[in-house]
Amino acid sequence: MTTDATLTRAQPGRNRKRRNRVGRGLQYLALAGYLVFLAFPLVWLVSTSFKPPRELVKLHPTLIPDHPTLANFVQAFTEQELGRAAWNSLQVSLASAVITVLIATPASYALARFRTRLGTVALGWVLLSQLFPFVLLIIPIFLVLRQVGLANTHAGLVLIYVVWALPFALWMLQGFVRNIPRELEEAASVDGATRLQTLRRVIFPLLTPGLVATALFAFISAWNEFFFALVLIKTPELATLPVALARFVGIEGTARLGPLAAGSLLATLPSLVFFAFMQRRLASGSLAGAVKG
Repeated sequence: MTTDATLTRAQPGRNRKRRNRVGRGLQYLALAGYLVFLAFPLVWLVSTSFKPPRELVKLHPTLIPDHPTLANFVQAFTEQELGRAAWNSLQVSLASAVITVLIATPASYALARFRTRLGTVALGWVLLSQLFPFVLLIIPIFLVLRQVGLANTHAGLVLIYVVWALPFALWMLQGFVRNIPRELEEAASVDGATRLQTLRRVIFPLLTPGLVATALFAFISAWNEFFFALVLIKTPELATLPVALARFVGIEGTARLGPLAAGSLLATLPSLVFFAFMQRRLASGSLAGAVKG
């Protein structure tokens, strides 16, 4: 009887472990399917960029090219000067990310720490401004930039990207600031630290993950943006990478898939490298924040 009672008590535990294993297996299966869903377009892009023109029009395309070639990459660089366009995009994106972080950091701290009715209204307006469509704003933006002499310049483009990225950056960073305990600032104040010293030595090190995430968002948004760059930049030498890639599509809407795929593949590499570099900083910043907290 003792043995039967012991088995009866152990049975729920075994069932629970079995359910946990099944649930974990389903989670891994869903994650694997999601990764395949995300990776397939990139794999197909790599495949297309190495295919010769004859294989691109096959009735039954294959994933692995039968006769791989580098002609698409050569054509992409020689026809549209992708190197110069990539350099333009890199300058604009880095400047946008740096300026966005510099402006959003003190503003988000003020929104998070000094809670007033005006701050609440300002945060609501910040979020509401994200709902305005590009088409509604592009004409007044272009007229204003032309009046101040910033149309058809990288400085004007950086200004637009910073203004467009700031609302989300403020909303995101103030959430990071609120997660930092006030007791740390009070302890630093008791030790004789000024407000500026507290921000530099206590808040900013703990805010590193938020700063990295904000910089990533601003950089990738500027790197991938097409509409503002198309309207505001008219000089071919100042064109950014998305605008240069759009030139592989003819007036009739027919795209030269080979050079376009090769250029698009090259365009994704800097953002991936930047993300990998900043992701390492994000992880180290999180660990530093956990130790300091």
